[in-house]
Amino acid sequence: MSTTAPASSPPALTYRDGALLRDGRPHRVLAGSLHYFRVHPKQWADRLGRLAALGLNTVDTYVPWNFHERAEGDVRFDGPRDLTRFLRLAQEEGLDVIVRPGPYICAEWDNGGLPAWLTGAPGMRLRTSYGPFLEAVDRWFDRLIPRVAELQASRGGPVVAVQIENEYGSYADDRAYVRRVRDALMRRGITELLYTADGPTELMQDGGALPGELAAATFGSRPAEAAALLRSRRPAEPFFCAEFWNGWFDHWGEKHHVRSADSAAETVGGILDEGGSVSLYMAHGGTNFGLWAGANHDGDRIQPTVTSYDSDAPIAENGALTPKFFALREKLTALDGTGERRPVPADPPTLAPRVLPVTRRAALLDGLRAAAEPVRAPTPPTFEELSLAAGLVLYEAEPLLPPGEHELTVTGLHDRAQVFADGVPVAVLDREEASLTVTGTGSRVRLGLLVENQGRINYGPLLGQGKGILGGVRVDRRLVHGWTVRPLPLDQWTPDETARAAGAAPSDGRPGFATATLSLSPDEPADTFVALPGYGKGFLWVNGTLLGRYWEIGPQTTLYLPGPLLRPGDNTLTVLELERFGDRITLCDRPVLGPPEEYVETFD
Repeated sequence: MSTTAPASSPPALTYRDGALLRDGRPHRVLAGSLHYFRVHPKQWADRLGRLAALGLNTVDTYVPWNFHERAEGDVRFDGPRDLTRFLRLAQEEGLDVIVRPGPYICAEWDNGGLPAWLTGAPGMRLRTSYGPFLEAVDRWFDRLIPRVAELQASRGGPVVAVQIENEYGSYADDRAYVRRVRDALMRRGITELLYTADGPTELMQDGGALPGELAAATFGSRPAEAAALLRSRRPAEPFFCAEFWNGWFDHWGEKHHVRSADSAAETVGGILDEGGSVSLYMAHGGTNFGLWAGANHDGDRIQPTVTSYDSDAPIAENGALTPKFFALREKLTALDGTGERRPVPADPPTLAPRVLPVTRRAALLDGLRAAAEPVRAPTPPTFEELSLAAGLVLYEAEPLLPPGEHELTVTGLHDRAQVFADGVPVAVLDREEASLTVTGTGSRVRLGLLVENQGRINYGPLLGQGKGILGGVRVDRRLVHGWTVRPLPLDQWTPDETARAAGAAPSDGRPGFATATLSLSPDEPADTFVALPGYGKGFLWVNGTLLGRYWEIGPQTTLYLPGPLLRPGDNTLTVLELERFGDRITLCDRPVLGPPEEYVETFD
């Protein structure tokens, strides 16, 4: 374990008699969440400037372990993972920083930020005092925490606070584990303010809070009640809303959650009236690029989160300033009587709308078979057994089907399977145990199951659940053995790999791959929003970068395409369509995130 030299000066944030102090003077944290991993790195400075213009003095960010250590032992802090650069940019904007290193973060992020190689280890016990889990956390913290420690305010950096774990009281009651995380932070040099954050109930605070460390709350409503609860338990501590949910995220197949500007501003006003500090979750949501969107579970089936993480935030997904921005800015900038502190930036430019014709390429199964070397297995291996974190797996076998009707059953399906018989699609299965009727002729059938991981669960007791076919496949009572399997890590494909899959065979008119070309002049690259009218469900790459998923069930019908991913000249858009082709791609100058539904999360 690495260690860091002691801090050269006292922590920036302290508290006494219920009052928060910065460098010994009364202070409020006016923060907003902005996740560097959900914003193109060339846009970090712009988005941080917009936070400052909102009237905030602090930015907070999670650190997703799986984003930095996708493969065990390969820890990266470069490019979009350059946390140090992001923190320095915040400092240049005059912002303090709160870092939330987990190791679990939730954040509607795939697997709650925990690596799939860790959660898939046999016998792993997540977020507990289980030795192998703690050892893995130690190795990760050895790489991460010294980087945070050297940028603490006591050493001339912007970091003024670090969160211990994340909403642990909503998950379990291993207080020894929470103490262990706190001690791990301190041993690696964290000397600034440490705090826990949990829901505003006795049960949640009991499970997550630690004696001697500031206990904060996360909520979307009833600030006076939250303040009264915290003060009844910790009268010497300041009131801190570590997450104020001024918006909410979306699941596929639901409506687009919104919260009115007046409602959000009223609750922020209530927090401030209580003398509290606040962090807006989210101030700027960003995008779940690639396959990083997580999922929830409603007790019956998975609820995958959409690609957009706009979250109805005051700063929209593309950086545009919303009515909520101005309503909250009025509340925040009135606090010190100075009025507006910074000029309001203009909205980022967008491309003019246009229509792109598409060229159909390789059919679905042809392209996918060409994209991966086959793996032979007696039974269907899981994603974890294939060392696959995200994407698709194509399972194929050739069972003998006697004449007549038979029941084909898949058990332990996570999450969605398209079933093919001799290359012809016959069904879509999306239940953990699902069946369909197949007709045999007395010969063997080439059975295919294309299984999609729709996002790993990020919250609750099913955290860490595996993906793929976790049980087996049966024809009536008989298990099907002898599988040819192709793992397809779509978000890890290079541009050459994507092009090779798309060009593997001529189009036969069925769903699969398609491409379109966007030609831009030298001064033209800017943000745009991509719509795929008539398409069913699939994935979109731009110049080899996977933007994310699209799905006709909505609510989201456009994908945000940041200008830095485009270049002068020809740009290639590649579609992998699973169900049904449209005939064009359209570029829009504004997002379409679906029919709105007013939503305020409460604890009852």
